Amino acid sequence: MQRKRIVLKIGSSSLTEGDGTLSPVKMAAFCHAIAGLRHAGHELLIVSSGAVAAGFRDIGYASRPATVRARQAAAAAGQALLMQHYRFQLQHYNIIPAQLLVTRSDFTEEKHFQNLHAAIEELLSRKILPILNENDSTAVDELTFGDNDMLSALVSGAMHADLLMLLTDADGVYSADPKEDPEAFKYDELQTIPEQLLRAPSRSALGTGGIGTKLSACRAAADTGVEAYVGTLSSTEELIQASEGNGTGTYIRRKSSRVMRTRRQWIAYHASASGSLFVDEGAADAVLNRGASLLTVGISRIEGDFFRGDIVDVYAGSRKIGRGRVLIDHMQLADTNSEAAIAVHRDEWVSFS
Repeated sequence: MQRKRIVLKIGSSSLTEGDGTLSPVKMAAFCHAIAGLRHAGHELLIVSSGAVAAGFRDIGYASRPATVRARQAAAAAGQALLMQHYRFQLQHYNIIPAQLLVTRSDFTEEKHFQNLHAAIEELLSRKILPILNENDSTAVDELTFGDNDMLSALVSGAMHADLLMLLTDADGVYSADPKEDPEAFKYDELQTIPEQLLRAPSRSALGTGGIGTKLSACRAAADTGVEAYVGTLSSTEELIQASEGNGTGTYIRRKSSRVMRTRRQWIAYHASASGSLFVDEGAADAVLNRGASLLTVGISRIEGDFFRGDIVDVYAGSRKIGRGRVLIDHMQLADTNSEAAIAVHRDEWVSFS
């Protein structure tokens, strides 16, 4: 059996009772599955929902709160309770969990991104189980991932995981909602994701994401070379089988066998662009097909105020062909008398298909 690095994401619906409160029985079953996968030799990272479910009753809400500030308050109280549950259950298997609360800025800010990567690698090297969650108690709209599905996809790419497993109350991806369409069928695997599935509106009342958000996350993972799986947590044995490619859910195959380095992942998927460069066809061919750096002589137009070290998007006509870290600022590029120079080095460039 091949040892794998697996990111395991579990949603609120898989950890809670019908009334929205955290279920100790389901928590115990999940921790048993974690121990089973670790015993099978796999390296795990957990992305866990459940903080709001763990905390809303303790701070006086009769049911899962609907407003943003009420959910943030419940999450603030619930994070500690959620980790208490994990620590209590995992101690039976001699597994030590470590909590990491993150926001979108931990991915968009390059230094934060590097520090997060280094911290997780250190935990894994010491056989500690990282448990990540979005910092719901402080995150604002522009700093959120939208849901833990996308967080798990970004983590799986950043940590060069072999497999992302999204555990939910659905036993796979269907062609349509099987509750409404008797002819709906389940996909065993998807090489590409149909657009109509990405727009699927279904979601659990206990969580924030539906199948559409899960498939968007799977596509993001596939873009970074990570295979994904969508299925249920039925038993430890079936979860181990799923990790080995024999699951009863749906596999979303990765687009490439090539692994994108962490720095290039940050440039491609997390960094904010400070401007745009428009290049001629000769320059486009050089960077896309010949592995060359982008030279200033191939740039026909610029947009935005950017400086050395900033990230820029690069276009050939109306088509975005890639992005990279620029080595020259906008004023120098605007100077038509400047000598030919490297605008974006090939080591700091990412091509878009």
